[in-house]
Amino acid sequence: MLDQTVARLINEQVNKEFYSAYLYLDFSIYYEAIGLDGFANWYKIQAQEERDHAMLMLQYLQNNGEKVTLETVAKPDKDLQDKLEVLKLGLEHERYVTSLIHAIYDAAYSVKDFRTMQFLDWFVKEQGEEEKNAEDMIKKMELFGDDAKGLYMLNSEMAARTYAAPSLTL
Repeated sequence: MLDQTVARLINEQVNKEFYSAYLYLDFSIYYEAIGLDGFANWYKIQAQEERDHAMLMLQYLQNNGEKVTLETVAKPDKDLQDKLEVLKLGLEHERYVTSLIHAIYDAAYSVKDFRTMQFLDWFVKEQGEEEKNAEDMIKKMELFGDDAKGLYMLNSEMAARTYAAPSLTL
């Protein structure tokens, strides 16, 4: 049985991961609308990853005998107007998610819930990768995004991303 604070935080994170999927799907729609199908692909895959993160956390709660409560997923409320600004919003969001994962980890640590800490280790590592990817995309867009050929190459790079389901075992 999980500590109730830890269980509550993980349950809240399930909803936040689904929100992340919605947010990234919104980013994908924006990029598709402005003709950057590669960036649209990158964020569509990102949305799939976030959904998988939610499902992993949901399964962890169920595996530990906890009731899962799904809440309403909020509509993304960002006004997407600029291709670089969208990338910056993505980094800001990843940093926020990192802070949420750290808060759950801290709660698990405080009650010596080593099993949950081990489960969260994967998410801690994943968040580091997510932030790095977001930072790299911003740097590339700042360097090449105003040049048509550079933007074409970036878009092609983003189009090459394929989906790989997480390999975390519960």
